[in-house]
Amino acid sequence: MSGCELLCVGTELLLGDIVNTNAAFLARELAARGIPLHRQSVVGDNPERLRDAFLQSLSRAELVIVTGGLGPTPDDITRETVCAALGLELKQDDALAEAIRDFFLARACPMPKGNLRQAMVPKGARVFANKNGTAPGLGIRHGGKGVILLPGPPRELEPMFLNSVQDFLEEWSEGVILSRMVRTMGIGESAMSAAVEDLLDGENPSVAPYAKSGEALLRVTARAPDEKAAAELLAPVLEEIQRRLGDRIYGIDVPSIESVLVKELGTAGKSLATAESITGGGLAKRLTDCPGASSVLKGAAVAYCNEAKENLLGVARRTLKEQGAVSAQCAEEMASGALRLFGTDFALATTGFADANDELHAYVALAARGRETQTEHIRFARNDRAANRLLTENAAFMLLLRAIRK
Repeated sequence: MSGCELLCVGTELLLGDIVNTNAAFLARELAARGIPLHRQSVVGDNPERLRDAFLQSLSRAELVIVTGGLGPTPDDITRETVCAALGLELKQDDALAEAIRDFFLARACPMPKGNLRQAMVPKGARVFANKNGTAPGLGIRHGGKGVILLPGPPRELEPMFLNSVQDFLEEWSEGVILSRMVRTMGIGESAMSAAVEDLLDGENPSVAPYAKSGEALLRVTARAPDEKAAAELLAPVLEEIQRRLGDRIYGIDVPSIESVLVKELGTAGKSLATAESITGGGLAKRLTDCPGASSVLKGAAVAYCNEAKENLLGVARRTLKEQGAVSAQCAEEMASGALRLFGTDFALATTGFADANDELHAYVALAARGRETQTEHIRFARNDRAANRLLTENAAFMLLLRAIRK
């Protein structure tokens, strides 16, 4: 099979006015159905360029999915352009026209005449109902190939795909494609890739490295007749990756390290507090973005100036004077102070220089009941305030995660 290609239509996508979330959604859904997606393209609202892009995709792939451009306005040209390229005549579907009229009638709104364009369909096409708008989708079989037209708004496209398009796709499915995402911190993409270099040559399963701000990821993918068989192919590769990368892995198929921490703290019945300087509340913010945070995070203190470190957290004046606010000793005393202040099982502290010209480093500390306080020194590679704060937060979270798991 020559696979599937995705063609997204809309000048607003080319200009960056709209983020193309449809492409990510469809890529995931196609993979889950064993349909290999080989290319994604974006083209503006221009009939000639759209026609050329569509015919190129159709010449390479057995299935082409086109999103956007099915609306009632003059720049919605997908239906007419694609059908003309296929040599198909459009005729009004009376049932669709009536459904569009009813859509406006139910909302007590006058129907613009242009909306009836959305009731035009080629002979033999499969019509996909749109319960969230007026533009139906279309499924077309032509010359042994498949063409699917979907509306652009995600609130219309996603339910239409999930509820109506799936059975149309069955003949293009090659079993199941199953992927697992291994997420790491504290190791760069190049070092991570070097550690698993020989595994990157595999075809089924395949292993591919990715870089994300503050972390590195490995996507492990297998194709098989069913999900169980795909999972069996993935298992030994995932086990080997875990053996090699060890505690640099914070999770597999998890949304974020903070979500892992909230879950594992809750499972362990442990509580946490934070004392932040350089991160300015970033630790607490990321934790409270996660469901269940209220059961584990008891409090947070942003002690940005020395007076707050001393008066709120009990950092010794001598420490601030002799070793400075950005020091291992200060971070330890901040963490210990938060532990006392909030009466928790763990406390994290951060202090550092995020964008100083001559000093780019930070300290994180973890205090825990019945354990020796741990500190970690982080050196930054560049003067980037946001990136350096993110690295500090991630280092603090990894320090805590390792402590929980020990």
